Amino acid sequence: MMEDGSIVEDERMPSVELASRRGYQVLISVGLVSYGIVHLVLAWISAQVALSGGGGKNASSTGALKQLAEQPFGVVLLWVMAVGLLTLVLWQGLEAVGGKPGADPKDRVKDRSRAIGRAVVYLALAFTAGRIAVGAGSGSGDTEQTLTSRLMAAPFGRGLVVIVGLAVLAVGIAQIVKGVRRTFVEDDLAGGVARPVIVLGTTGWAAKGVALGLIGVLFGWAALSYDPEKAGGLDAALGTLRAQPFGPVLLLVMALGFAAFGLYCFAWARNAKS
Repeated sequence: MMEDGSIVEDERMPSVELASRRGYQVLISVGLVSYGIVHLVLAWISAQVALSGGGGKNASSTGALKQLAEQPFGVVLLWVMAVGLLTLVLWQGLEAVGGKPGADPKDRVKDRSRAIGRAVVYLALAFTAGRIAVGAGSGSGDTEQTLTSRLMAAPFGRGLVVIVGLAVLAVGIAQIVKGVRRTFVEDDLAGGVARPVIVLGTTGWAAKGVALGLIGVLFGWAALSYDPEKAGGLDAALGTLRAQPFGPVLLLVMALGFAAFGLYCFAWARNAKS
């Protein structure tokens, strides 16, 4: 408490108290490394799609986790990743509730909104990793189309699908801006940052933003054409990219972007701001 009677917010934050504990920091590092591995495998699958014309590969985070499960000790790695990703959920959940340590009070709403979004992504990946580890993750890959069909069947359904598409597109644009403006250096990383890490982060965030932007456009296209089959996740977005002139080259560039983000996550794990 300050002399004027005000309370220093960081003293009341659960995230600040936990951040000082070595075990908690290690778990966050495991989670971020897990997140990086997902993107490296995703990059590998995307490159295969670019070079082979598809070949039935599932170029999504779920597909990447399934590929991991098929490797030696893959199931063990999936369980480690699930635990690590759940730690990231805890990390971002605490920041969503208590605020980001040391952040400008004017950015409180923005920081908490970002924390909620990240927590949802990490939770979905952790849940998927756990399901695949126990052999329950063999879905058909048509989740996005099914969701779009149900939304369109609801009152004002096409409007809802457009809203979903615009929201995803907005997140994609925000990630591109984050990469180009390099705000991740201040938002995510603590201490000095080497130039190669900045290059990896810039490339990786921009690539993820482009992929999300494509997904948002596909949802909007599905609503405007009243065709749920035109909606899709990352698989459909990368397939659309490959169908363009010089598509395989563009897809290889995207694969390099995912690989850059995976490597950035390793550096983030060593130097995470928490």
